[in-house]
Amino acid sequence: MTAMDKGAVFEARHLKKHYGSTKANDDVSIVLRRGEVRGLIGENGSGKSTLISMIAGIARCDAGDMLMNGAPYSPEGPLDAGVAKIGTVVQELGLVDGLPVGVNVFLGRTEPFTRFGVMSMGRLYAEAAALFEKWGFKGFPVRYSTGRLSVEEKKIVELVRALSIDPDLLILDEITQALSLNYRKILIAIIGKLKAAGKSVLIVTHDVEEMVEITDCITVMRDGQIVAERNCDETTPDEVKRLMVGREIEGAYYRQDHTGSYDRKVVLRADGLSCDHFSDITFELHKGEILGFCGLSDAGIHELAEALFAVRRLDSGKVTVVDAGVVISSPRQAMSLKMGYVPKDRDKQALMVNDTIENNIGLAAVELTRVSGAFLSPGRRRRVSERVVEKFMVKTNGVTQRLSGLSGGNRQKVNLGRWLIQDKEILILDCPTRGVDVGVKSYIYGEMMREKEKGVSMIVVSDELPELIGMCDTLIVMKGGKMVKTIERGPEMTEESIIEVML
Repeated sequence: MTAMDKGAVFEARHLKKHYGSTKANDDVSIVLRRGEVRGLIGENGSGKSTLISMIAGIARCDAGDMLMNGAPYSPEGPLDAGVAKIGTVVQELGLVDGLPVGVNVFLGRTEPFTRFGVMSMGRLYAEAAALFEKWGFKGFPVRYSTGRLSVEEKKIVELVRALSIDPDLLILDEITQALSLNYRKILIAIIGKLKAAGKSVLIVTHDVEEMVEITDCITVMRDGQIVAERNCDETTPDEVKRLMVGREIEGAYYRQDHTGSYDRKVVLRADGLSCDHFSDITFELHKGEILGFCGLSDAGIHELAEALFAVRRLDSGKVTVVDAGVVISSPRQAMSLKMGYVPKDRDKQALMVNDTIENNIGLAAVELTRVSGAFLSPGRRRRVSERVVEKFMVKTNGVTQRLSGLSGGNRQKVNLGRWLIQDKEILILDCPTRGVDVGVKSYIYGEMMREKEKGVSMIVVSDELPELIGMCDTLIVMKGGKMVKTIERGPEMTEESIIEVML
């Protein structure tokens, strides 16, 4: 092994990782330098997560070498990565829901709080609280059960856990898309502090514009290999997108019209919805309308999406499907009324990650597989699943593959595709493009417009303001659990005007 680059924190040389006949990483070499913020980008299935998992000790490489701070590095597991000063926030949630927040922060590293075989929970919680405050998350509930937290809050716990080891290398895999605007600002400040301290940060995100803005340089992967590296002050988002997919992305990314367009017929009505996360929410959804909701972390937008599909119990108020004249009381009833729901937390609320693609699609698309009465056709389920895989370009070995073997982005394709393949009239989409690459985003937006043109109505909840501005007819801004402003598609629907109301 030759000497390590003197300016490097971490170096990987000729890494290879195969899963059967799939070359997940094929001769990958990368150098991460001190005081550098590097972006890692590529389509879903390009090999990014595999590379990160080898660096983080989650997977072993089949060939190649790694160096950390000049010493040979070959981790047996994530704890070895921590000892080597590598902190990682993975794309899919990596916490134990049944444990308190503070215990999750120090999981596997509780010796400093233990004396004569007894752990001092008071000292552990105090240290955890101090860490959250140090990094800008003052008052975080360190004694709460982690299972009570939202996806966003869990990501913050993972971030603080990674920072708790004072990492020389911090790896962030798709964290920004799980965070609302206020927490993203804190994250960017943290990245700035690490950079100033001479640490190295590796960021994976599918938000190309954001990556170009907050990183120093970008490494592009495609089909298991590194195909390009660019300094951010010498490239553009359009060039990075082209390098990712190996071609220009054809057609419009967002919709091109500048005014709202939908039928005035009301298809769904929410009257006085209230629970512990929001209060007095009243609105109407029209036929063919894309209605967006946005807000900061305490706005209640994601909890509202759950309540609209009867996943979350309301204290008061009702959601009515107008044509049927029926008040929704359960998800099953909502599905029977031609509604579909894509939640933000796909692995916990939507998908059976240890089951097959086919069974996951069949669970949502049951009407397409029904023969008569309660009888379902395995043949129809197989054909419907194959249509979803083909239409949404899911990278898989076949519909019998388990979801756990797919990247986060490909799981989201299955999650969304199983609803869009059906003849639904109302769709509730919570962060529909979370964790998918720009090519698939473009395809999803195109599908949304095709559904809209057929008269399908959509409620889109998102932490991505460009997504909402680009796709919505109407946008409702929430703050502190209340609706504070409704903005129609037009000149007023800008990031600046929305952020002013949100803050």
